[in-house]
Amino acid sequence: MEQTIEAKIRSVALNIRKIREYRNYTQEYLAMKLGISQNAYSKIELAYTRITLERLIQIAQILEVDSVDLIKGNPEDLVRLHTTD
Repeated sequence: MEQTIEAKIRSVALNIRKIREYRNYTQEYLAMKLGISQNAYSKIELAYTRITLERLIQIAQILEVDSVDLIKGNPEDLVRLHTTD
C-alpha cells in the first residue's frame, strides 16, 4: 500500500534521526553543520518542518549516507547498511 505524503515525511525524519544516533551525532552538531538552531533541527526530526531537497542532500552528506537511502530505507535497514562504513 502506498504511504501518504505525511507518513513518508515522518519516515524520512525517523531515518534521519536513526542514522544521526547511530553516528553518535547530537542534534546540536547537525544544527551547527546546517547553520540552523537546535530547535529548528529538532523540528526536522519530528517532521514538523518539511525540508527541501537541498536540505535533505545536506543532511545526507553530513550523515554520510545517500539521500535516496533516507527516502526509501527503513531505519533498521539503514543502520545495518551503514555499520560497515
